[in-house]
Amino acid sequence: MSNKSSSSNWAITLFCIGVLMAALDNGIISAALTTINSSFKVSANWGAWGVTIYTLGLAISIPIIGKISDRYGRKKLFIVEVALFGLGSLLVALSPNFGFYLVARFIQAMGGGGIFIIGSSHVLSTFPAEKQGKALGILGAMNGVGAILGPNLGSIILDLTGNWHFLFLINVPIAVILIILGYYKIQETKEPSVGKLDLLGTILLSLAVLSIMYGLTNIEGTSLLESLATPEVYGYLIAGIALFAGLIVYNRSLEKRNGDPILPVSLFVRPTYLLTLLIGALSGALLAGMIYIPSFSEQVLGIAAEYSGYWMTPLALASGVGAAFGGALVDKKGPVFAVFVSGFITAIGFMLFPTWIDVKWQFVISSCIAGLGIGILLGAPLNILATERLEKDKGSALAGLSLARQIGMTIAPTIYAGFIVRGFNQIPSLFQSNFSNILQKKMEDTDLSPEAMQEFQQVVSTMSANGSSSDMDYSNLLEQIQDPTLKDIIQSSVDQITLIAAQDGYGGLFYSTVVIAVIVVLLAIILKPIRKKSLQQKA
Repeated sequence: MSNKSSSSNWAITLFCIGVLMAALDNGIISAALTTINSSFKVSANWGAWGVTIYTLGLAISIPIIGKISDRYGRKKLFIVEVALFGLGSLLVALSPNFGFYLVARFIQAMGGGGIFIIGSSHVLSTFPAEKQGKALGILGAMNGVGAILGPNLGSIILDLTGNWHFLFLINVPIAVILIILGYYKIQETKEPSVGKLDLLGTILLSLAVLSIMYGLTNIEGTSLLESLATPEVYGYLIAGIALFAGLIVYNRSLEKRNGDPILPVSLFVRPTYLLTLLIGALSGALLAGMIYIPSFSEQVLGIAAEYSGYWMTPLALASGVGAAFGGALVDKKGPVFAVFVSGFITAIGFMLFPTWIDVKWQFVISSCIAGLGIGILLGAPLNILATERLEKDKGSALAGLSLARQIGMTIAPTIYAGFIVRGFNQIPSLFQSNFSNILQKKMEDTDLSPEAMQEFQQVVSTMSANGSSSDMDYSNLLEQIQDPTLKDIIQSSVDQITLIAAQDGYGGLFYSTVVIAVIVVLLAIILKPIRKKSLQQKA
């Protein structure tokens, strides 16, 4: 094996481990949020800042790391990023108070945000074109699998240790090993710098991204339009857009002076790149849809909460297979075809959730199909489309794509949560309109004793007299019932009403992901002639 081949293998292995570590941590904290909040004696609203601050840190670091890794070297920045992530993880584990914990989470995010960008940029700069798809597919598999398995792994570690600090301490030795091996085994790559680092542009970009992302995190899914009208949302969004517009104007003038802007304006005049960013945002929205699959398995299929995370395993494995398959598909058929196939498979997978799933084996099949489709999109095709025919600024192009995906992952959960909440808000009206019919049907299908029938009549009279309209009222009535068979019938009727509400709420969620996947398919169709024309012009 040649030294160059050995170096490439070492590089992709170390990048994969780094990407997996960072992706796992992005979701691993969700399993311990309640425990962490209790240990710091903070409310759930304050505790959510542990996730929010990490998201904001990722959004800020991604475009900056993408640019400076091109300038100062991807090997150097990989080592710096891993060191920051390891330091942040150690500080989180040792946090003496909640404020210190939030600062440590931000340091973690500043380290974790750029690892995938650096790895992808390294592949595009060092691997031959015919092997880039496969390598990017492997990186995408690590990113997708890590993001999906994070909550599951967090639950396992928390169950085994009983201590949330270990969720972060395990990153420290991994980071140390990556730093040592990265220093000796990764070949340095960078692009020739044009001038000084664009400090003013970096500050403007950071403030713009921070403002936009903070505004997006304040959106409430249950009252979407109302929340958009609040200063906490529109104020920050307008400020972020204004800062971004100022950045574009400043960077355009800097490019005319042969400077090296933090955000190359030339990228944003390429129709192929703009469409790729849009597809990237939609891919983030599709990935966010997977967050709700464990709760779907609990509330619709009746899987116990402590086991629901394990049922994500088929989906995670399928997304890993999909990312690897997507890389091979890109190498053989091209990135646009891979995007088309991804959207088509994902639409089928998500459509099965509200229309087909009744039992667990159907859930596994549907999860695998959806995971396969999304996995294809997470790896190679979008990365190659974003950087195609670029002589420089590959890191910046990839950073823009990752930021678009992060925006999609931030906006979509608020919309999805709104569907679920609206579904469960129907429970009182469902009790008024459906409960009696459901209960009567179950009564007809069951042989009850005369005493139970008499008790049932009393229950009906009580319900009519009290005008009961919620499952809490029926729960109170259950305490007064003596006959176990009758109690089971009423309880199963209450459960059926809750199930109808859950199916309706999750149905809205999954139908919206189907629409998003179909849009991805349509964008791939639109993108094909545009990309072909662009390639012909540059040939």
